[in-house]
Amino acid sequence: MLRRPVAVALAAVAPLAWGTTYLTTTELLPPERPLTAAVLRALPAGLALLLVARRLPGGRWWWRAGVLGVLNIGAFFALLFVGAYRLPGGVAATVGAVQPLVVLLLAGMLLGERVRARAVVVALLGVVGVGLLVLRAAVALDPVGVLAAVGGALSMAVGVVLTKRWGRPAPLLAVTSWQLVAGGTVLLPVALVVEGPLPLALLDADALLGYAWLGVVGTGLAYALWFLGLGVLSAGAVAFLGLLAPVVAAGLGWLVLGQSLTPAQLLGAGLVLGAVVAGQVLARPGSGPGPSGETLPGAGSSGGERPLPAAPGLGASLRLPV
Repeated sequence: MLRRPVAVALAAVAPLAWGTTYLTTTELLPPERPLTAAVLRALPAGLALLLVARRLPGGRWWWRAGVLGVLNIGAFFALLFVGAYRLPGGVAATVGAVQPLVVLLLAGMLLGERVRARAVVVALLGVVGVGLLVLRAAVALDPVGVLAAVGGALSMAVGVVLTKRWGRPAPLLAVTSWQLVAGGTVLLPVALVVEGPLPLALLDADALLGYAWLGVVGTGLAYALWFLGLGVLSAGAVAFLGLLAPVVAAGLGWLVLGQSLTPAQLLGAGLVLGAVVAGQVLARPGSGPGPSGETLPGAGSSGGERPLPAAPGLGASLRLPV
């Protein structure tokens, strides 16, 4: 079992990596192809992890992996795309910042985690902080965009809580790969219909670097560490860490793109960081078996999983110790 501070630090890598998505997308990737970027983030990373883990889901985990893949990856990325295109970025980010609050309430209902009034207040302060950090005056609100942004936040929140509730029946890399493959598979036909195949002419060195960064670090590594944190920490504690992403995005905009930061934005960043720290203090650590009876932090082989045939030269099945 990982010590809680170590689990917090490792799980925080995920939103820190996600915070680089805006800079990577705008500076390196082909324009107007967010769904293609989502597919190339999820599917290759998932298949690569599956080849390493060499373990397929079994029994009920076929449909569970599909549900979690849609909630955490497929639907979340798609709704994020709709919200980002129909709303100013600041509005979409602020709506997405309600996720910790939703996770707190859902975890109270489905996981039996205590919903503390102070944690709810801190979650609301986090929303205010993100709003100060990214919102601009006189923004227009598109109803479809707002619904999509809310839907994306709800999708990820439900995915976080169900990931915690159902536990991890196999090694970390295997469970992560199942979700990435499921989410990427759902996104693939949507991307082909909406955006069409990606022309090879657009795959220059910058695009390849950007897709590689988002796939390896921003998705494969990030989601593995995110799920690792969920095996040790409470769902609420992990959700609060997600507020770090807009802070990183704003900081990179200032550091790399030369964007200015106003006193209000600095105040917002301070509120967000305070909410993240307070959320870790107030959220009760998760431990022991989940409500379904499966051990959350463990990575056992129960549940009917089937190992994939060993690839030549790779030897026995690899597992990540946790």
